[in-house]
Amino acid sequence: MALKSICVFCGASSGANPAYTAAAAALGTYLAEQGIRLVYGGGKVGLMGVVADAALAAGGEVVGIIPQALKSLEVGHDGLSQLEVVEGMHARKARMAELADAFIALPGGLGTLEELFEVWTWGQLGYHGKPLGLLEVNGFYSKLTGFLDHLVQENFVRASHRDMLQVRGNAPELIAALAQWQPSVVPKWTDRKPD
Repeated sequence: MALKSICVFCGASSGANPAYTAAAAALGTYLAEQGIRLVYGGGKVGLMGVVADAALAAGGEVVGIIPQALKSLEVGHDGLSQLEVVEGMHARKARMAELADAFIALPGGLGTLEELFEVWTWGQLGYHGKPLGLLEVNGFYSKLTGFLDHLVQENFVRASHRDMLQVRGNAPELIAALAQWQPSVVPKWTDRKPD
């Protein structure tokens, strides 16, 4: 699948390790070099600002989606190709999903995880067939991926649904994996007919 637009979820903080900033900058630069539009949360602080600034510096198109209430808290980025101000978090996530062909999570906090898991759940339920991935930086997501494997072992998540999440250590490999990913059609508990 040709990826023209990728939504990146990431922290409004830069985190404790400089490797996170370096990875965000490398991702933004790579997206721009590949002619892939960056869609993200619209802030100019933390990793959000780093990935956006790197894409812009490399000549890329960057679209930010930010709720009005967070525009001052996350310091809305006024230097983007486009900044959309929306009513709230639900509208933000829906708009980012609408604009994206795929999703990537860089290191981040609760908001990053919430965005990733919501869009993953939408894919599991068949609301979209878009690939998603984690950019693994310095082992940041290793405990999470281990827990996800545990959910499969305990029969709370199907292996096919776990495999929807691609995990790679650098932007070129992750984006290549997302471009090659094919959605599987797996019956879900919601597909069962009542007895």
